[in-house]
Amino acid sequence: MHGISRRGLLKTGVAAGVLGLSGMPLRAQTRGGKLTAGLSGANTSDSWDGRTHSDLYMIASAQGAVFDSLTEVGADGMLKGELAESWEASADAKTWTFNLRQGVTFHNGKSFGADDVIESLQLHVAEGAKSAAQPIVAAISEMKKMSDSQVQFVLEAGNADFPYLMSDYHLLMYPAGQIEEAIASGIGTGLYQVQSFDPGVRMVATRYPDHYKGDGAGFFDEIEYIAINDNTARMNALMTGQVDAINRIDFKTEALLRANPALRIQEVTGNQHYTFAMLTDNAPFNDVNVRRALKYGINRQEMVDKILLGHGKVGNDTPIGPANQFYHAEMEQLAYDPDKSKFYLQQAGLDSLDIDISASNAAFEGAVDAAQLFQASAASGGINLNVVQEPSDGYWSNVWLKKPFSAVYWSGRATEDWMFSTAYEAGVPWNDSQWDGDDSARFQELLLMARAELDSAKRQEQYFEMQEILRDDGGVLVPMFANYVQAVNNRISSPDTVGNLWQMDNARMAERWSEA
Repeated sequence: MHGISRRGLLKTGVAAGVLGLSGMPLRAQTRGGKLTAGLSGANTSDSWDGRTHSDLYMIASAQGAVFDSLTEVGADGMLKGELAESWEASADAKTWTFNLRQGVTFHNGKSFGADDVIESLQLHVAEGAKSAAQPIVAAISEMKKMSDSQVQFVLEAGNADFPYLMSDYHLLMYPAGQIEEAIASGIGTGLYQVQSFDPGVRMVATRYPDHYKGDGAGFFDEIEYIAINDNTARMNALMTGQVDAINRIDFKTEALLRANPALRIQEVTGNQHYTFAMLTDNAPFNDVNVRRALKYGINRQEMVDKILLGHGKVGNDTPIGPANQFYHAEMEQLAYDPDKSKFYLQQAGLDSLDIDISASNAAFEGAVDAAQLFQASAASGGINLNVVQEPSDGYWSNVWLKKPFSAVYWSGRATEDWMFSTAYEAGVPWNDSQWDGDDSARFQELLLMARAELDSAKRQEQYFEMQEILRDDGGVLVPMFANYVQAVNNRISSPDTVGNLWQMDNARMAERWSEA
């Protein structure tokens, strides 16, 4: 079976065509050895509960090594089967039937089947569950076990992107009846089996024997992921040979890495974006005029130049990026304009504005510096920002979604609906601006329309309008799209095409890389 692109999915996925496993042509890969990576995004509260995963460390450890999902986005952006071997849809894209891969076992020896899929997905809609994938699973009105190797999903409304959504890194497959044990010990069907796990510190795993992916993936005998949130410590660990690869290099020290002949830089353009989110259910951010004043108070090009050092592009307050199908590249760009900031403050009945903005480099590399640049540019428009430097550990649990105005990192998503339904749909757990009032009504209406629309031309019109609404009225400032820039020791070989959906080859370096 052939893999499909987003366009192919929209074109043929709803015609009851069967879609399934595909992959990039493989170069000869060296088997054996060990990969040691120094990764940011770790917390002492980390666990094997996929519902809680939000940053690279656990994404790479879980979906990238120990666990699997039903589908996978390849390095080339093509959708392919992982634990699902193939799938087909009804003509209205409401009913999807997934044929599961047979002969798969969990690391404790239990066979994988339909019961595991259903119980694993139900975790995300259980009472009290807090999962970013809750909107995906909540849209399924019925899950049917057709046989041990076939599951049928009936959706509340048609969704042409549904197979893509099943690749979400939160939607890990656990063994039915043993989920608590699997979360406690890290029992999945992935290429690597957990040997030790110290949350926020270190994870060690070894290659699972006789894995269903065979010799075409998982080339290392052992992987070790070390949590190194500090960017200087991470770079030093690579320079001194303590680790083989690091994510999120510090652009200020990029020249040192490039000067080292043992190392190479990987730079990939995707949908990663750095933001400042306003909780619009808090004053003064509930006033659209205040939000507009802030939008005109930020100097986007200065941030790209000084924070990214040119490794990215200016954002326009929408999360839809250059790697998305319906990216509105011709949309008029918001420009830095202190006079307009003053005008919108006046429209809000204010002569000036004094507010806190929370930032930490745990949000994104350079977040504190970015907040200080924002502070300087906004002052000319009568906005006085007080930059609050928050601790890195616990930032995502103690600051994000809790402080009214904070720096936030997003990797982006493969499809527009996936991004919007994760962070902009009314009522979803990760709506980091809580933007669901009257001034978001048209956006929410279009979101539902576009999700079920099978005509690509109409879908484009709807997504273009949604991006314009976010630019003008939304509660998230998106000043810049940042390239993924990471560094690797030359003793490690990586494919010619490196994934751009997440950092570190879609977080699947353990699966795709090998010793040189």
